[in-house]
Amino acid sequence: MLLIPGRAEPAERPRPRVTAARVSAARARRRFRTWRGERPFWAGLFTSTAGLPILYWPYAHLALGGIPLALSTTSGAGALVIGVLLIALGLTLWYQPHLRVFSGIATLLLTLISFPVANLGGLFLGVITGLVGGSLACSWTPGATEPSAADLASTAVAAGESERGT
Repeated sequence: MLLIPGRAEPAERPRPRVTAARVSAARARRRFRTWRGERPFWAGLFTSTAGLPILYWPYAHLALGGIPLALSTTSGAGALVIGVLLIALGLTLWYQPHLRVFSGIATLLLTLISFPVANLGGLFLGVITGLVGGSLACSWTPGATEPSAADLASTAVAAGESERGT
């Protein structure tokens, strides 16, 4: 509480200015939160993220203390296919949430296949995030919707009647 010097009354706090940018940002956050709540957002994020290390490690050329370190093997093509499919499955979870069980099972299978094929599944990073994303996709269910007024009116029972119609 702010006090005015010489008085024992609280001073008014300056109100923050509400600008069009703040209102627009608040609306965008609210729309994103609503969009995120209607689909398995985190499952899609983990699934897409699982594809990145699987894609990266076979094609990375690193130097460790001047010694070239390359993880590129003959599994580069397999890692490319698995990584791209995992990213596509993550996007499918976001934009086609009714395919969540198929995408979740496909994610789990591709993630397990990436372990021997793609350099230990992106050095375990891809395997862990893929298993989490596939599990979240299989377990996600859409939120319950509130019944509309028309649904409530059609199921209402007239006064003086029982539900059995007698």
